[in-house]
Amino acid sequence: MTAAREAREASARATLDKAAHENFPVAPFFLPRDWRDDLMAVYGFARLVDDIGDGDLAPGGADARSLGVGPAEADDPLVLLDAFEADLRRVFDPAGDTPRHPLLRALLPTVRRHSLTPEPFLGLIAANRQDQLVRRYGTWDDLRAYCALSATTVGRMVLAITGTSSPERIRRSDAVCTALQIVEHLQDVAEDLARDRVYLPAEDLERFRVTEEDLAAPTANASVRALIAYESQRARDLLDEGTTLVGSVHGRLRLLLAGFVGGGRAALAAIATAGHDVLPGPPKAAKAHVLRETGAVLRRARRKG
Repeated sequence: MTAAREAREASARATLDKAAHENFPVAPFFLPRDWRDDLMAVYGFARLVDDIGDGDLAPGGADARSLGVGPAEADDPLVLLDAFEADLRRVFDPAGDTPRHPLLRALLPTVRRHSLTPEPFLGLIAANRQDQLVRRYGTWDDLRAYCALSATTVGRMVLAITGTSSPERIRRSDAVCTALQIVEHLQDVAEDLARDRVYLPAEDLERFRVTEEDLAAPTANASVRALIAYESQRARDLLDEGTTLVGSVHGRLRLLLAGFVGGGRAALAAIATAGHDVLPGPPKAAKAHVLRETGAVLRRARRKG
């Protein structure tokens, strides 16, 4: 293996390793091996798109070189996203060239095995393009429309991979995935602001009399805490729709989806434990708390099932 290829593979592994830091289990051990492989392939794609959009690629430029982007443009997210989309389209063109990026080559068998369509993948790329151009959201509906690109597409891929898609499950999954995206935004208020992004609706900032200067403070004042509590409840209400989703499936998939919902609920509990002060850094739930919340979701799902 050449040094360049080793660097590309190492960069891909570094991207996949970020799964351990998510609020929810990405591809836990109890799932069948083919499901784990397929879920990690989708995660690798989604994580890399987000890293491109956030400027969080592994150092050394291996990802840019994999995509054929030269050093002069390797720090331009829009150029990288364009190149990534062009490489993605190779995944869906059986007569075309093999994808260049190792994470897209890993995605290829998953797409073919489950006849996945390009639209959800393109939606994630569109969401990250939007991140480069739209830095503020006026209303809750505006933010939810963004989440429809950046989050719900992943849930729909999970249902497709597990062969459990239905209109009602998709609707419930969309609610859960939107909630998980909102939770992440709440955890990362300070980090996002440092990137000149605010994912708290402007109408809510005005309602709670919170300014961006308040969000830039080392700790949250009473108004910021009240705003975060309000948005947390919105996310919690969306997560509650996941109970029916969990109860509609069986076996190991039920446990996986309960882990998604439980992970979100545990993250919200961690935010509440911090007094809704997310400005010093993202409050994170302990694994034991995630397990407890997952168990609670399973019990509620059985009662409603």
